[in-house]
Amino acid sequence: MALSPSARRWLGLVAIALGVALIVVDTTIVNVIVPSIIEDLGVTSVQAQWIQESYAIVFAALLLLAGRCADLVGARRIFLAGVVLFGVTSVLAGLAPNGGLLIAARFLQGAGAAMILPTSLALLNATFTGKARGQAFAVWGSTIGAAAALGPLLGGWLSEHASWRWAFGINIPLTVVICVGVALFLAPSPRTAGRVDVLGAVLSVLGLGLLAFGLVEGRTYGWVTVVRPLEIGGFSWDGGVSPVLVALLLAAVALAGFVRRQAVLSRGGRRAEPLMDVRLFALPSFRGGNIATLIIALGEFGIVAALPLWLQFTLGYSALQAGLALVPVAVGSFFASGASFGMAGKISPLGMLRIGLVLEAVGLAGLGLIATTDSSWWSVSGVLFVYGIGVGFATAQVTNVVLADVPDTSAGQGSGIQSAFRQLGSALGIALLTTVFFTTLGSRLGERLTGAGLPAEQADQITGAVTDSAGAAIGALAADPRTASAAEAARSAMTEGIAYGGYLAAGLIVLGLVATLLIPSRPASPTTEDAPATPATV
Repeated sequence: MALSPSARRWLGLVAIALGVALIVVDTTIVNVIVPSIIEDLGVTSVQAQWIQESYAIVFAALLLLAGRCADLVGARRIFLAGVVLFGVTSVLAGLAPNGGLLIAARFLQGAGAAMILPTSLALLNATFTGKARGQAFAVWGSTIGAAAALGPLLGGWLSEHASWRWAFGINIPLTVVICVGVALFLAPSPRTAGRVDVLGAVLSVLGLGLLAFGLVEGRTYGWVTVVRPLEIGGFSWDGGVSPVLVALLLAAVALAGFVRRQAVLSRGGRRAEPLMDVRLFALPSFRGGNIATLIIALGEFGIVAALPLWLQFTLGYSALQAGLALVPVAVGSFFASGASFGMAGKISPLGMLRIGLVLEAVGLAGLGLIATTDSSWWSVSGVLFVYGIGVGFATAQVTNVVLADVPDTSAGQGSGIQSAFRQLGSALGIALLTTVFFTTLGSRLGERLTGAGLPAEQADQITGAVTDSAGAAIGALAADPRTASAAEAARSAMTEGIAYGGYLAAGLIVLGLVATLLIPSRPASPTTEDAPATPATV
């Protein structure tokens, strides 16, 4: 029996959502499996760090280029190519015999992810209209929130019961399902005549890549001067000005040159076509929505980077239990998705965005309030559930708002720009919140130890051990009666770090809520589902 056009669209949405889940899970799952990788492959701490962070850096660097290619080649083609690349590189990662090949596979996975995220937005925007568009974006946004929370759970389970290699191996059957779903249920995307601005592409990749590197690695290598040598292959940067500061300055130069070039090309001053049409920022919804996206991303997922450390090393959870503690975020996200289906015809996307931001802020501030060295599972789950509901509303609807007025011929560019704002905001938020967390941990622990009469040298040694291990040294301190009190002081200091991080993240979300005032209001979508225009196939 032939499927109706509506059924085909919703089945296509399932394939798109699975593609997004694929790339988000791979962002968070590696954080949990790194200890197993170190033990199995014998990688160095520097290699372990690059296994985690190379993916995010390449992901951010290629978003604008991928968005432009989606307009020129077709969003569906770029999406499928990204899924295939992700699947192939997952095989390489899962079979990697050493750290070097695993890092190379992670770099290529980042490229595949950059092809998937903006094209998923372009496909949704082209496939759905009216009330159905808001519902589709609700599913998309809830998928991101749920996948970010489920990654640590899946990683923890695999670490304890299987092998870290399956964290990449499970991507293979999913890529097959996604490719089949997209090929069967999504119509070919229209293509825009034109070409890629090569110089603009180089400037954007360098600028975004260096900016992402600087934001991600600032705490590791030092913001101004070197605190730890940067080693890549046989090269070592081990003194003087930090490579992070140099990267940020070069990023500023490259991005300034990129924006200037795009402004000239957008005015038609040269024959080449812009990689990023700056005229899109003349649209109030696009301009205000991207400003809000950047600010919201600062507070939205930064705390999730530090939360598993507190759950494991202060509350004593295993990696699997810490992953389970984050499941309420996923449950809340799916709850928001279901609720938004009934609200889509009654409340505008901007209204649902604001509801989500309020709930996010309440959940994050609640985390700060309930954080103690013996917080109950129920109290943690309760605030994370509220936070998850907020994420489910806000993540989906801010994207819906940003792309609402973008012409179909620029959907790829618009999606790439919005994705870049989101990724860079997340990178900056993680850098900011983890810096606050570890700075609070180090300073408060040092104060407690010296206040208890411990010599300054010994206090510094213990503080350094705890902060350098991200809290993992607390267990060894607790096991030795001579340092048990230092372990308790470390747990208290780590808890303060989480509390301050929760309050800071809540404040950033409130600032994002204020930023939504820049977005023009519009009535809720009609309750009837509008059928999208049939795209031109090529």
